[in-house]
Amino acid sequence: MSEKLSFVNPTANSPWGTYLSQVDRVVPYLGPLARWVETLKRPKRALIVDVPIEMDDGTIAHFEGYRVQHNMSRGPGKGGVRFHPDVTLEEVMALSAWMTIKTAAVNLPYGGAKGGIRVDPKKLSLQELEKVTRRYTSEIGIIIGPHTDIPAPDVNTNAQIMAWMMDTYSMNVGGTATGVVTGKPLHLGGSLGRVKATGRGVFVTGREAARRLGLDLRGARIAVQGFGNVGSVAAELFAEAGAKIVAVQDHTGTIVNTNGLDLAKLVPISRTDGVVGFKAGGDIVPNEDFWNTPCDILIPAALEGQLTADRAKKTTAKLVLEGANGPTVPEADDILAERGVLVVPDVICNAGGVTVSYFEWVQDFSSFFWDEDEINVRLDRIMMNALNQIWDTADKHKIPLRTATYAVACERILMARQERGLYP
Repeated sequence: MSEKLSFVNPTANSPWGTYLSQVDRVVPYLGPLARWVETLKRPKRALIVDVPIEMDDGTIAHFEGYRVQHNMSRGPGKGGVRFHPDVTLEEVMALSAWMTIKTAAVNLPYGGAKGGIRVDPKKLSLQELEKVTRRYTSEIGIIIGPHTDIPAPDVNTNAQIMAWMMDTYSMNVGGTATGVVTGKPLHLGGSLGRVKATGRGVFVTGREAARRLGLDLRGARIAVQGFGNVGSVAAELFAEAGAKIVAVQDHTGTIVNTNGLDLAKLVPISRTDGVVGFKAGGDIVPNEDFWNTPCDILIPAALEGQLTADRAKKTTAKLVLEGANGPTVPEADDILAERGVLVVPDVICNAGGVTVSYFEWVQDFSSFFWDEDEINVRLDRIMMNALNQIWDTADKHKIPLRTATYAVACERILMARQERGLYP
């Protein structure tokens, strides 16, 4: 935790550098609370763990894992766990910080946390994947818990992995602790509506943003980068509202159809073969061409740092909906603002997932579960209330939605920090 590189000198356009730049931009709007702003620039706690397992062939493999708790002034840490070969401590730090902002932006009683293992899960057997998950959970078990830090699914993790994490933690504490993770299978305390929640949040905030812009969703052209649970669900909901999904990109490539892609056929094919498996439904184009495909709404729902300055100059979109965490670098933000492109930032746009995770956590403690209609009504109300308050702040100060989101969130976080004081 004493490494200055992580806190002070992040690499250019790195996730942590992007986050720090976003915090710096909001300082003028924090008033007397600005004296506490360094709190937001330093994670509360970062844990690096070795994850050794015996592989199926009898060899011993070691993987590096992380769990970062950025800020817990408003409640337990909350944030996903990703399994990816490119995971780094700096990335996890940024993701945990964005979770701090996100939970405060929608006014959930949480702080921000994030975890990850540097591993390619596609190269592991199911048995090896379970071993990695359980060993990692045991290693971070000293800092997670239903009242301290609650993991959830993220990139390359799912309900099964959450079930293994919950079981491992439960065995170590000597009793079933369903509330230690969210995103679990339904019969283990999971919540209805959780799988589609993030994509639904993107749609709900996007629908309101389009209405305020005077952009009719009927016939609107939409390009989606990333076609997992977030991108595909958002695409389906926009299509149901009458929009045309004209371009989709995932890890296999990019497919374009200016007349609109047939999602009923594309979605199931993408689950097994990726979007390029839908050869009959559109044209396969180079990945970079995705960014200049004519569209009205752009949804980056893949990984962070995808919407660069050059790509911001290319897009024809009037509205950007950040389904991913940190997809737009600061220079691109400035270019989009200059071009009059409205950006609904990640920390509000994709907060549907953590909101329904909160519902799941509450349901686990009460052992009383809601139906999906009630969950969706509650989700829509929380998302709309949060967005409207942020929009009012943006209009009041004549600032972008991202800065307004950070102003609202940081005020809540730093007010909690100030009122709690410093101990000892």
